[in-house]
Amino acid sequence: MTRRHIHAVTLVVPDYDSAIAFYTGVLGFDLLSDEPQEEGKRWVMVAQPGAETALLLACAATETQRQAIGNQTGGRVGFFLHTDDFDADYEALRAKGLQFEEAPRREPYGSVAVFRDPFGNRWDLLQLSTDEA
Repeated sequence: MTRRHIHAVTLVVPDYDSAIAFYTGVLGFDLLSDEPQEEGKRWVMVAQPGAETALLLACAATETQRQAIGNQTGGRVGFFLHTDDFDADYEALRAKGLQFEEAPRREPYGSVAVFRDPFGNRWDLLQLSTDEA
């Protein structure tokens, strides 16, 4: 059987450089590509080290796209950053200035705390229970 996976998910951002700075500098993603394209666009991909799925950072080019920044999932948490050491990552991200919307909580599925990226997108920092991972 053919093996498939989601290669990338587009995330509309206001500008490339601030998005790269946040995702690489704060969240620790790797910059996989930053290639110039036509009309001032760039092919910018970031991902967690070793991940199969990347974020394609797309700079908003129209008013409709600008209005979608930070609300691509209708206000719901749309992105899930999995960790195998929740407490250490929570503290490390706070030390880098990331502000969480809530205190960490323990749920039947694991440990979780919600944060927003600088563009308004809601994320879960998540460590699944061992039977869920």
